[in-house]
Amino acid sequence: MADEETLTGGNVSDVVRVGATVRKPWTAATAHVHAFMDAVRNTGVDVPAVLGRDDRGRQILEYVPGRLALDADPLTPAELARVGRLVRAIHDAATAFRPAPDARWDVAIPAPGDDLICHNDLAPWNLLIGERWTFIDWDGAGPSTRLWDLAYTAQAFTLSDTSQAPAEAARGLVALVDGYAADPVLRSHLPAVMGRRTAAMHDLLETSHRRGVEPWGSMFTAGHGDHWRAVHRYVTRHQEVWATALAPTHR
Repeated sequence: MADEETLTGGNVSDVVRVGATVRKPWTAATAHVHAFMDAVRNTGVDVPAVLGRDDRGRQILEYVPGRLALDADPLTPAELARVGRLVRAIHDAATAFRPAPDARWDVAIPAPGDDLICHNDLAPWNLLIGERWTFIDWDGAGPSTRLWDLAYTAQAFTLSDTSQAPAEAARGLVALVDGYAADPVLRSHLPAVMGRRTAAMHDLLETSHRRGVEPWGSMFTAGHGDHWRAVHRYVTRHQEVWATALAPTHR
């Protein structure tokens, strides 16, 4: 086998690159996650190819070259719209997917609904950009809703910098949501749900810290707890700004 190169940047330490593949732990949810990834990929959405299981029992996935959006320059409005279109394509593809009756999932934050299977972490730290724009790290996929998933993505890509003027942040938010082609109902609910989603993320980290659950517990003390507390305050404090910007009559 080719030499293994440890991949950094994620929350799982034993993820390696082997040639043109990625190897990572196989869990009780993996087979169902792979079925979901295959279903989305088969509709034409760019998803890393699922390549089976190696002789050490690990997942084998296509290695996609590129850099994370998190490490790139701030995305332009046109690029944020592209993110929105990609998320919409994933959600639309998911509507036709029917998981197995015994499907198991490893969802960190349960969603307030189960309309469809979602990635659940469509964020800058999971978007590879380059010749291809591809979301990676599908291991947390599971039941959710368009609104809950989109609220997380929209906030993560456009409302994570709490030093940014709200009016400026709102322009990025609108670009992404326009790219998604969200309908008026979805737009009207996003501001409040983004607040609830950021609160849920902070609660996951804080609760995990108290219970000693990793990797979330260590992330809480490494700065992520403070970050998500600040983001929650920012998102909720300026809900009227987001609501006004997203309103169809304002655009």
